[in-house]
Amino acid sequence: MHRSMSKIRRAKTGRASSWDTTGRNFDWWYFKPGETRVLADIKGPGRITHIWMTQPSHLRKALLKITWDNAAKPSVLVPLGDFFGLGHAIANTYDCFLFATSTGRPNEMNANVALNSYIQMPFRERAVVELINEGEVEHFQYFYIDYELAEDAMDDDDGYFHAEFRRQNPFPGWAHEIPANTIEANVASKEKTAYNNNYIILDTKGLGHYIGCNLSVTNFQGTWWGEGDDMIWVDGYKWPPDLHGTGSEDYLCHAWGMQKHGHLRCGTSLHEANTGGYQTSYVHHIENPVHFRESIKVTIECGHANHLANEISSVAY
Repeated sequence: MHRSMSKIRRAKTGRASSWDTTGRNFDWWYFKPGETRVLADIKGPGRITHIWMTQPSHLRKALLKITWDNAAKPSVLVPLGDFFGLGHAIANTYDCFLFATSTGRPNEMNANVALNSYIQMPFRERAVVELINEGEVEHFQYFYIDYELAEDAMDDDDGYFHAEFRRQNPFPGWAHEIPANTIEANVASKEKTAYNNNYIILDTKGLGHYIGCNLSVTNFQGTWWGEGDDMIWVDGYKWPPDLHGTGSEDYLCHAWGMQKHGHLRCGTSLHEANTGGYQTSYVHHIENPVHFRESIKVTIECGHANHLANEISSVAY
């Protein structure tokens, strides 16, 4: 990446934004309840290099939608806050390799916040970026979508970017009243029982690589929520899975619980101690992606052996 800073390429840089074309300072777009508007419709080949958005509210009631090359379905359809690593419609400030957010009202629900993505998103023919207001009241949005156009913007071995949002509220835990790390909860969790019952972060078919996720938990019980193992199956079921972890905070690259730190590749964007039980953590394994040729199923237990019934949601990248 740093070496490319000095490489001169035959590319054209462009931006779609909400700037006021009358020359005044009303630099936002209004969205009526239920309205969808196109933020950018870019003719390729090219790649989106940066997205900046800010809004006063609706971090879960506004959806970001991105469709590549006239596909029948979008590759991104994710609530705004969750896409940028902030679950539960709660604003906060954090910074990592792929995302950066900033707010003067940390740990507040639906507070105003700046949202940035630096994910490289190449396309061959066309990129359509839309915003959907699923709220009951008017929404207004500021945005920049920066991109570059170039014949070599998407090589033959480049993949399209996808993001998948999932949520269960509550997760159907079999013994939510049992605290974590007790003998009663320490039952066997393996084989098809785990495959069929773990929380699913990503379940898809095709050729690609998985580069991480964010995971949001509403800790209803108050005990430790993160004792669940991550289990990832590549190209079909087998036991043990291709990747089997040792605990939620371990998969999220922390230990002995989740600390209040955000790092370059992993960390916490919302900590339950600051929010009354709402947690969002992330891990981006960019240098060590999980490659798949036919299919991938990324799962994690909700408490050991799925005994907890917390709310859990996620975005897989």
